[in-house]
Amino acid sequence: MMRRKRVMMVISLSFIIYHLSFTDVSAQPKARRVQQQAEQQKKKNPSSAMTKRAQISFPTALDVPEDVVWRRDIYREINLEQDANAGLYYPVEPKGKQVNLFTYIFKLAQNGYVPIYEYPTDGSDVFEEASKTTMKTILDNYHIFYEEQEGKLKVDNSDIPSAEVKKYYLKESAYYDQANSSFHIKVLALCPIMLRDDDFGGEATQYPLFWVKYSDLEPFLNRQTVMTSSLNNAATMSMDDFFTLNMYRGKIYKTTNMLGKTLAQYCPDEASLTAEQKRIEAELEAFRKNIFGDPAKRDSLDSIANANPQNAKAAAKAKSKQARRNGVRRAKVSGVKTKGSSASGGGAARISVRRQRH
Repeated sequence: MMRRKRVMMVISLSFIIYHLSFTDVSAQPKARRVQQQAEQQKKKNPSSAMTKRAQISFPTALDVPEDVVWRRDIYREINLEQDANAGLYYPVEPKGKQVNLFTYIFKLAQNGYVPIYEYPTDGSDVFEEASKTTMKTILDNYHIFYEEQEGKLKVDNSDIPSAEVKKYYLKESAYYDQANSSFHIKVLALCPIMLRDDDFGGEATQYPLFWVKYSDLEPFLNRQTVMTSSLNNAATMSMDDFFTLNMYRGKIYKTTNMLGKTLAQYCPDEASLTAEQKRIEAELEAFRKNIFGDPAKRDSLDSIANANPQNAKAAAKAKSKQARRNGVRRAKVSGVKTKGSSASGGGAARISVRRQRH
C-alpha cells in the first residue's frame, strides 16, 4: 500500500513538472516573447533587425495618403555644385563621423541596411521586388574596386566614387491633405548620378546608378548632419530635416503625365524648356497660396490697418467734405434754411419737424 502511494506521488510530481515546462513559454509576458522573437530574427537577418531598431529609435513621417484630392509628382535634378546643395557633397572623403550623402547611402546599401532598385534605360522608377539590384552588380557595372571577404563586400573609402557623384535625381510629391487641410511636399526617392570625364577631354558622361526609396533612408538620415551655411559653421541640421524642409534646390526635368514624357521630349529648345520649368513652379506656388482662397481679397479691416496713415487721413477728410456738400444740397431741396444762406423776405418759412410719441 505504501509502495503504491509512493508511485502515485512520483507520477503526480512528474505530471506537474511536465505541465509547468509546457506552459512556461505561454506564461511569459508579451514583451519578453516579442524580445525573443526579435533576437531570433536578428540571428536570421541582422540587417532587417537593425532597420527595425533604427525605425523604433527614430520614428519617421507617414507616407503620402492614397485618398488625397490633389497630388502632383515632380522629378528634379539636384546639382551638388550649387550653394544650396553643397552640404550634401562635402566632405568628399569621410572625416571622422562626417560623410557626404552618397558615401552614407553607399555604406548602407553595401551592408544590406537599405534595398536599392535598378535605374531603367527609360528613366522610370519601379520599386518592386523584381526591380531590386545588388551592390555587387553596381560595383561590377561601373568598375568600382572592391574585395570580397567571407561573402561580404569590402570597399575602401578612397575607392568609393563620392567625388564623382555630383548630381541626384529626386522624386517628390506635392499634395493637399484634406484630412488636416494642409499642403505638403514630400521626397519619395533619390538616384545618385555619377559624372565621369571622357578620355578624350569631352563633356562628362552621366551615369544614374540606382534608385533608393526615401522611406528606407529616413531612419538613418536622422543620425547624420549636414552644414547649411558657409558663413556659420555651427548652422547644421540632420539630413532628414534638410529634405523634409525642402532646403534643396533643383530644376524640374519631368512630371508624371499621361504621355510619360520628360520636359526635354516636348520642349524643342532650351528657352522653351526653361519657360516650362518656370510655368510648373508657378503652378505649384499658386496652388499652395490659393488653397484657402485668393489672398489678395482681404477683409476691409486688414486694408484699413495696412493703409498709409497720411493717405487714410486725407481720404477721411475728403469723405467728410463730400458729406457736408451732400447735406447742403438735401437741405436746399427740402426747403430748410442752412447756415450761411442769405435770408430774404420772400424766403420759405422755417420748417421744424419733431418726433412724437404714440
